[in-house]
Amino acid sequence: MSQPPTPSVASPCINVCKMDDDGGFCIGCFRTIAEIAVWSRTRDEQRLNILVAVERRRIEHSACAAGEDFRDDCEPTGSSRGEERAREE
Repeated sequence: MSQPPTPSVASPCINVCKMDDDGGFCIGCFRTIAEIAVWSRTRDEQRLNILVAVERRRIEHSACAAGEDFRDDCEPTGSSRGEERAREE
């Protein structure tokens, strides 16, 4: 019996594992407990469906919009990076 192909879609986990009590998803990867639980056993097609849901949650619950920058990837608000650099000089 042959093994199923190795999935190639990488996990969105960033090792910030904390569940959002209101939303029911991890604030690090934006997956639900059910999505996290099945990730290692699912094929790429289902993983891509999960990633679509993850991206929707990421947009809806942006940490940057809430003033939280635990990922250190928020853009400066109210100005472009060029304006920010000009002020620093």
